[in-house]
Amino acid sequence: MTTLDSSLTTGPVPLVDLGVQRDRVAGEVAEGFARVLATTAFIGGPDVGAFEEEFAAATGRVHCVGVGNGTDALEFALRACGIGAGDGVALPANTFVASAEAVLRAGARPVPVDVDDEHLLLDPAALEAVAGEVRAVLPVHLFGQMAPMAEIADVAARHGLVVVEDAAQAQGATHRGVPMGGWGSAAGTSFYPGKNLGAFGDAGAVTTDDDGIARTVRLLANHGSEVKYQHPVLGFNSRLDTLQAVVLRAKLRRLAAWNAERAAAAQRYAVLLDGVPGIRLPRVAPGNEHVWHLYVVRVPARDAVLADLNAAGIGAGVHYPVPVHLTGALAPGGHAAGDFPVAERAAGEILSLPIYPGITAAQQERVAAVLTGAVARRG
Repeated sequence: MTTLDSSLTTGPVPLVDLGVQRDRVAGEVAEGFARVLATTAFIGGPDVGAFEEEFAAATGRVHCVGVGNGTDALEFALRACGIGAGDGVALPANTFVASAEAVLRAGARPVPVDVDDEHLLLDPAALEAVAGEVRAVLPVHLFGQMAPMAEIADVAARHGLVVVEDAAQAQGATHRGVPMGGWGSAAGTSFYPGKNLGAFGDAGAVTTDDDGIARTVRLLANHGSEVKYQHPVLGFNSRLDTLQAVVLRAKLRRLAAWNAERAAAAQRYAVLLDGVPGIRLPRVAPGNEHVWHLYVVRVPARDAVLADLNAAGIGAGVHYPVPVHLTGALAPGGHAAGDFPVAERAAGEILSLPIYPGITAAQQERVAAVLTGAVARRG
């Protein structure tokens, strides 16, 4: 256990500092914005197509279809895979509500399952238990590492389940060397500003190797139309904005380096917090390359510890305090407290520490010192 002094640095430490990345791409983004403004290519301009090609290549997929946000990406991917009215879709209980929201918006039925206690990722055994009542599975690549996709894919293959990956937190992550979208029929991802690859507003994408899925997603995102004023299917208005594509192209070129910075920061926390009583550190699951979208520890008296951190200017957070089956939006599913004990217990313990490209060693030392003191007082 490292001896720490919280006075090593002063001032607040934000949960995420988006200004660091903004400043690093400012010149390139300004040039791109000027180009779009000069050509007035505001909808579907060349930068959109260029980004789609570049992100598809970066993830090893044949297709990338940009859409308006990550929730739409998941919904459209499910719809394009034939998931709809009445179909059960298994998903982990400890995810952001958007995962379940996308299932509901597609007309399907969310079927929460529990997660493993070590990594808080969808438990293949729990999926096996409900495989007979679902038609698809939506594994969530949580906190920056992918779900155990080899085992999930095995369960899915034996039961004939469609696999759509929720990769909103996993840009750059791999499982057994395979990036997002390579284990399922498609993956939906989000480029919300705080993601590893974040836009300057909302944006998302679907990646897939299937020509038909890509075409259907593109139709759905553009009012059901490939040719102007021809609408063979009912669609939506969810196109990737050209200005956001400019931002994403600039950031994509730096994603690998930024993910390496996150990994270095995660390793620094692991050293600083190793052996501290009461703090349970995150672990990388076998076969995974983790990109550390979030650094999530588990502590007793979490809410009190969080309050102490925030009072000291440490921007810690909780992802997520309420499992989806206990939210009001999913109340019609009929689940109650106690149905998914691992996810529910973790929801009262998890604590996200500041991590982002550009965080300094001094900032992390202050976070670790304040956290260590708070846990000792509350433990």
